[in-house]
Amino acid sequence: MARNTQVAADHNAPPITQILAQFVAHHPSRGWSDAVDHEAHRTFMNWLGCAVGAAHHEAADAALAAVNMLQPAAQASVLGRTEKVDMASAALINGITSHTFDFDDTHLKTIIHPAGPVASAVLAMAEHLGNSGREVIDALVIGIDVSCRVGNAMYPDHYDRGWHITGSTGTLGAAAACARLLKLDVQQTAMALGIAASQPIGMREQFGTMTKPFHPGGAARAGLMSALLASKGYTASPKALEAPRGMMQTVSTKNDWTEITGELGERFEISFNSYKPFACGIVIHPSIDACAQLRKQGVTPDQIDRIELKVHSLVLELTGKKEPQDGLQAKFSVYHGCAAGLTFGYAAEEEFSDEVVNRADMVALRRKVVATVDDSINEASADVTAVLLDGRRVHVFVEHAIGSLKNPMSDAQLEAKFQGMSDAILGAGQTSELINACWAMGNAANVKAVVALASPTRP
Repeated sequence: MARNTQVAADHNAPPITQILAQFVAHHPSRGWSDAVDHEAHRTFMNWLGCAVGAAHHEAADAALAAVNMLQPAAQASVLGRTEKVDMASAALINGITSHTFDFDDTHLKTIIHPAGPVASAVLAMAEHLGNSGREVIDALVIGIDVSCRVGNAMYPDHYDRGWHITGSTGTLGAAAACARLLKLDVQQTAMALGIAASQPIGMREQFGTMTKPFHPGGAARAGLMSALLASKGYTASPKALEAPRGMMQTVSTKNDWTEITGELGERFEISFNSYKPFACGIVIHPSIDACAQLRKQGVTPDQIDRIELKVHSLVLELTGKKEPQDGLQAKFSVYHGCAAGLTFGYAAEEEFSDEVVNRADMVALRRKVVATVDDSINEASADVTAVLLDGRRVHVFVEHAIGSLKNPMSDAQLEAKFQGMSDAILGAGQTSELINACWAMGNAANVKAVVALASPTRP
């Protein structure tokens, strides 16, 4: 007996796959404002710093060891290390490292980390092919636009179902960006998107494990391979995104097609990118910010009877781990975030190390955090009250945390963040050179010179 399992399928969806393919193939180089172009350079620099910073994390060591069993050709660099591997494997590993610290960029409307999949695929391919920096920046803007517009169309239903939206839409963004680098025509680009549409990657169950950063890495590799396959004549459905049994209607009941088509080529989603001052899940940032403000007001951990935390339900859904056992788990613990903010006044990668997470004083302090749900509070805000042992109450409400679109990190703060991740690996002098190269990326004749600066043994 035939089954009818399609729920409210849209059989009259616009030709989204073809519309995006036209955009990717034909939108003019630097066809956007100076502000958008500057944001692209900020995005690239932030992504590169995150990738270099985690280059020697155990997740990177394991991934590289597995890749080397395939005996890859030396086509592209593993950022922050001396090794070279094939470009697909470089996309994988650099995507993993860029997200390992959970310190990368965030498109706040969808909680997508857009650069991880897109930039990792683009730079690996560009290094091998010898593309210019302008071609890389163009591909980055366009690829991020594809992934975030698809994300806009499906969010929040797709995310609520359990998909890690960074990986599932990042495959499409990486495919689009690599199709652009390869100068594929509209038909080939549509095929690249179609091939990528059969490879959405990532489930939220993996948060707090090494497999979470695998999602942007896997998406980068899948997108790159999709574009390569399409360039050689491999085919896919020309309606792979929008068809009733295509990707988008399969993985989400919400599909607002106007989020993809509206102002396409005029409004660029990279404009709405944000950058993390704290190395953890974005919804923890307001709580850390609030506790850091308490510290500035003179509140110290030894004075605390309890910390009363009020947040949106999404915060506890995503980051409600009360007793994290290691650094990866702590990145999803608003309790640890509060303890770090009050103890250190900030929360970079070191504050999420296994050692700090398991310190007796940190364990004791986070057990004093009493978190309650208040959905009248925006998910990007936090209400924190420190109740002191002498009975005093000190209150802080953070509406817009540092790093948000309303309170963004400056260029100088992004540079300082980069230096904090890269100096120990590349040295302060080389890090400064690399930062300058990132700002000048759009004018680089060949990206290989920029990539060489990201190696600890550059020529």
